[in-house]
Amino acid sequence: MSQQMIAIISVYDKSNLETLVKGFSENNIRIIASGGTSKLIRSLGYKVEDVSSITKAPEMLGGRVKTLHPAVHGGILARDIDSDETDLKSQNIEKIDFVVCNLYPFKETIAKENVTIADAVEEIDIGGVTLLRAAAKNHERVTILSDPNDYEKFLVELNDKTIGDMPGEISKSLKNQFALKAFEQTANYDSMISDYFRKQYSSNKSQITLRYGANPHQKPAQAFIASREELPFKVLGGSPGYINLLDALNSWPLVKEISASLNLPAAASFKHVSPAGVAVGLPLNDVEKQIYYVNGIEGLTPLACAYARARGADRMSSFGDWIALSNIVDVPTAQLISKEVSDGIIAPGFEPEALEILQKKKNGKYCVLQIDPNYEPEQIETRQVYGVSLQQKRNDAIINKNTFREIISKNKSLNEQAIIDLTVATLSLKYTQSNSVCYAKNGMVIGLGAGQQSRVHCTRLAGDKADNWWFRQHPKVLGMKWAKGTKRPEKANAIDLFVTNQVPTEQPEKSDYESKFETLPEPLTEVERKEWMSQLTDVVLSSDAFFPFPDNVYRAVRSGVKYIAAPTGSVMDKEVLKAADSFDVVYIENPIRLFHH
Repeated sequence: MSQQMIAIISVYDKSNLETLVKGFSENNIRIIASGGTSKLIRSLGYKVEDVSSITKAPEMLGGRVKTLHPAVHGGILARDIDSDETDLKSQNIEKIDFVVCNLYPFKETIAKENVTIADAVEEIDIGGVTLLRAAAKNHERVTILSDPNDYEKFLVELNDKTIGDMPGEISKSLKNQFALKAFEQTANYDSMISDYFRKQYSSNKSQITLRYGANPHQKPAQAFIASREELPFKVLGGSPGYINLLDALNSWPLVKEISASLNLPAAASFKHVSPAGVAVGLPLNDVEKQIYYVNGIEGLTPLACAYARARGADRMSSFGDWIALSNIVDVPTAQLISKEVSDGIIAPGFEPEALEILQKKKNGKYCVLQIDPNYEPEQIETRQVYGVSLQQKRNDAIINKNTFREIISKNKSLNEQAIIDLTVATLSLKYTQSNSVCYAKNGMVIGLGAGQQSRVHCTRLAGDKADNWWFRQHPKVLGMKWAKGTKRPEKANAIDLFVTNQVPTEQPEKSDYESKFETLPEPLTEVERKEWMSQLTDVVLSSDAFFPFPDNVYRAVRSGVKYIAAPTGSVMDKEVLKAADSFDVVYIENPIRLFHH
């Protein structure tokens, strides 16, 4: 066989081609090219052979078949081993040393207006992708050029006679670089094609088009899954938005995991990818029923109690929330939801009458998603930030009663209710934007500080929310006389101003505040505040990472915290523990950090 090196060229984008061909010619490299590429090279005055000269077969099917032939791919895939040499010789096939190929412009075609499926199909490159993958697979011997911008650096090495033992050799590092680029190009190309046909053939199955992304100007937007024939959820009402799905797909695993850990129904109220409230279905006392607006309602199920707690924990933050429920939605729960301002719900199922209630909400536009409870995502998750893909193993840490075994404080008394509350608080942190600190009591989150750069600010924010929750149960709040027609959100705002000692003193806010009451309540005095706060006890606190200073403990105990669960690892661990011991706090070392972004 001839020892002359061979290059095969088949390109749609003919940029810089003349420079490359000139380099091949000057290095006595035999050039074989397909169709229009061959015509262009010949018109430039360079010697070139058509692909048919080695395949002994003409291009066919309107150009669909050009290079798909053993004479081409055998020459590319052959290795420098005896058995391959024997096979080539028996078939009279010569080795190909260089493959130059780029692909039909599928992306540009589908971006055109009024493009048809037939138009798109004709721009799906078959032979080119096969050339790229074959050459990239055999890159130990073959050099693959898939980007016209790489021709110049390739020619530098081609003309460098000091590389390797033979003229025309290309360094291993450059071959590796070019092979990787070819693999990435074919992967991206296939991804574009599958994305296009997913929208054509699997709309509302494995793909849904969203009105926009996080903001109205961020178009287009979609949700899809590539590993299954269908999305893991079904849209039973309304039309989910981008942020709706962020909330739904963070809140569902939270309630699923809490329910699995505690064997209790769980509910979550989400806003902007962090929980405003989370709870399990423990019975409500009379005061709780009043502050959660469910007093007088008979037949509250455990799931309804979980939802009432989750929604009622921080009504200001839960306004316009996304709801997640761990169990099939029953009628009592749906009836509670129907009275609240909410964007949507995700649950594993709905009783027929409950679904009917929810589908009437917001004039039929209320978003209702039914999640497949058996769905488990892939272990590796990928996200893209500023064009860079980040990949990690998803956080599948299991939080249950065993998480709280390592008690490192002097006080080691941990009761069953505290374990329930710690489980709720810690799992809530797993799905809360970091830094985060969570206070919980009675099977529910009562204060959550999320997304703060300083941990003590998380502790203060969450503590303030816990205090507000507690002050809402004060007799002066329970006895408020509301003006006729005052709505729930207006009551929530007025109560918030009252319990946070921010009653307006200037107009027009003062008049607006006072208009909500039939009888204006007397503000809480400092003595009343102090006396009421002294009655808040047995609160648990969980932190997604270690406390760097004891100031977190000092703030926590002011809100009745008796139990703390947090990772260790701070240089101030001893001081933090010393502070906890000084207040007889039970301090549990959580072995798992729970950052979430």
